[in-house]
Amino acid sequence: MLKWYKEAGNNSDVIISSRVRLARNLKAYPFSAKLSENQAKEMVTKVKDAGLHLQEKEEKKYYSCNVDMLSDTEKTAMMERHIISPLLIAKEQSTGLILSEDEKISIMINEEDHIRIQSIVGGMNMTEAFYLANTADDITSELFDYAFHEKYGYLTSCPTNLGTGLRASYMMFLPALTVAGKVIKLAEELGQYGIALRGTYGEASKSLGSLYQISNQKTLGSTEKEIMDSLNRIVEQVMKQERRQREYILTNGYDEFEDKVYRSYGVLKYAKQLSSGDAMTLLAQLKLGADLALLKFKDNYNIHELMMEIQPANLQCQLDKNIGSVQRDKYRADYIRKKLPDIQ
Repeated sequence: MLKWYKEAGNNSDVIISSRVRLARNLKAYPFSAKLSENQAKEMVTKVKDAGLHLQEKEEKKYYSCNVDMLSDTEKTAMMERHIISPLLIAKEQSTGLILSEDEKISIMINEEDHIRIQSIVGGMNMTEAFYLANTADDITSELFDYAFHEKYGYLTSCPTNLGTGLRASYMMFLPALTVAGKVIKLAEELGQYGIALRGTYGEASKSLGSLYQISNQKTLGSTEKEIMDSLNRIVEQVMKQERRQREYILTNGYDEFEDKVYRSYGVLKYAKQLSSGDAMTLLAQLKLGADLALLKFKDNYNIHELMMEIQPANLQCQLDKNIGSVQRDKYRADYIRKKLPDIQ
């Protein structure tokens, strides 16, 4: 079964993925800040069983685990693949996870809220992302009584999630706006419309390879559809800005940029050591060059998939052992050399 990041999606030159996250809390337990360790353990055990219910209803495989019992490398690898959040890794209480085989649905247990249902699909397809999350929510709600108020909607640990409890977000690839130094101004403009622009792994994270998350900040007073429609309208404008900037680069610096793309390919294909940061920068230039048809691979290839695979913890999971940064940089260069297809 293909994982979401291996599938081609709409507008994938600019939009890497669409994600919906629903925050839910169980009526029978206090919110996270007041939850005792015994209650946290009890809840993880109860909610993990919902994985079997989902598997039966949806007729596809689900896995479940106690996240706090995984190694640091395993947890970080999941975070690098956007399955779990940095906050879940940092939690000192018992935490759990339910994960579909294709990694499109993940349910974090005892993150900021008791339950965080997340769906993620490739490209621009918020409709499917919402359908997947909403379906999982409907099935899970058959087992649990959620904390809900007739006036305020779903009750959540953080007031900013009150109401629908829905956060919709796009992972956008914005190399041209980044090079032009327009991202900070863009973030300020988006903030005026209640939209946040964050780094690759969300709040307080940096952008890697020109990847940014753009999501709604307001969850109260609007329906799920209104939230997603509003985000879609703004993201389409951002997409236009990025494409206009790409056209400007081609018109005003074609030869220089073409040279940069081919140099990036050369380094990625022949380097003996590559740090994560350098690899992401070079792969971003390569993806932009391929999206603009300046460079063509002999076979269809998804560069974003490679961006995920060469992250530090995922490399170590492939080797099934922890290695130092120097060894990791050598292994990363070797891995990219073998994976990167020839060009025409």
